[in-house]
Amino acid sequence: MKRRQFLTLPLIGVPLYFARELSGQGREQRSNLKVKTPVVVSTWDSGIKANNAAWPILEKKGRSLDAVEAAGRASEDEPSCCVGLQAWPDRDGRVTLDASIMEGDGGCGSVSFLERIRHPVSVARKVMETTPHVLLSGEGAQAFAVANGFPLEDGRLSPDAEKEWRKWLEKSNYKPIVNIENRSSWPPADAGGSELAPPYRFDDGSFNHDTMATVALDSCGKMAGMVTTSGMAFKMRGRVGDSPIIGAGMFVDNEAGAAVSSGVGEEVIRICGTHTVVEQMRMGRTPEQACREAVRRIVKRDPAKARELQVGFLAISKKGEIGAFAVQKGFTYSVTNAEWPKGKVFESKSYF
Repeated sequence: MKRRQFLTLPLIGVPLYFARELSGQGREQRSNLKVKTPVVVSTWDSGIKANNAAWPILEKKGRSLDAVEAAGRASEDEPSCCVGLQAWPDRDGRVTLDASIMEGDGGCGSVSFLERIRHPVSVARKVMETTPHVLLSGEGAQAFAVANGFPLEDGRLSPDAEKEWRKWLEKSNYKPIVNIENRSSWPPADAGGSELAPPYRFDDGSFNHDTMATVALDSCGKMAGMVTTSGMAFKMRGRVGDSPIIGAGMFVDNEAGAAVSSGVGEEVIRICGTHTVVEQMRMGRTPEQACREAVRRIVKRDPAKARELQVGFLAISKKGEIGAFAVQKGFTYSVTNAEWPKGKVFESKSYF
């Protein structure tokens, strides 16, 4: 199952060119997958390409932090619906990017609501390494990036993104509302009801929102992770999901393990999703069991809503055990190491 088809079970159709079928790749479901290290693991079939950028670093006994940054940059360079400057925009027609990066010793950095910067994952690393802060956002994040040598891109939508955005505008009948902040009801009756909220699914049935997320365990036993995304397509301007939130979209601890998420970020934030997964591993659960517990909490909070959205968690323990679990079927992840140097794709189990 491809990335966009994942954030595929119960709304609005954006064609996904991103995750292509990889001939000869199996879609096995494995519990307690123990792998040789070093290893890099990424969300989705298209994580193979991210892993391809990370693996040469790990293979040469390089740092996990360098490997996950390379994975993120590769994803940001690839034209897609959901990562990088060529991704689908917010409802105002502007692409905003979120990213985070973290080491297993607690070092971390992130950026949110970042515009016109090609590699937000590298800006996040710069925040981690050169400032006392963890998260920079919006104009401040952009100014920081430019001051540190990141070129300011022109900000124009890609032809595909422009086309899909205009199609969405026609169908959504979206109209900005004056003084919306003063309305007592939400959403206002004259806003077209749910039109203020981006759809959980596209017209082709695929889920709206997916993220490229990577975790790595290097030859020294050190872990790192990164997440990069353009967020939910046609979101309200200013919306930020789980990806740049440490402990929500990603969490890494050398003493326990690392976890990342992909899906509807609001649901992940509500349960501090990846921190939950890592803490479950610290208490002795396998990566799959830990991911399953996080999914259980999302479903328990609102079972009816959970049937209409997708969230998937992916984790690796300090011992090199890999596991994943999702709300809906179709969440895949890619593993690359000496055993599978060209990468192998697995499918997670699911609640529904």
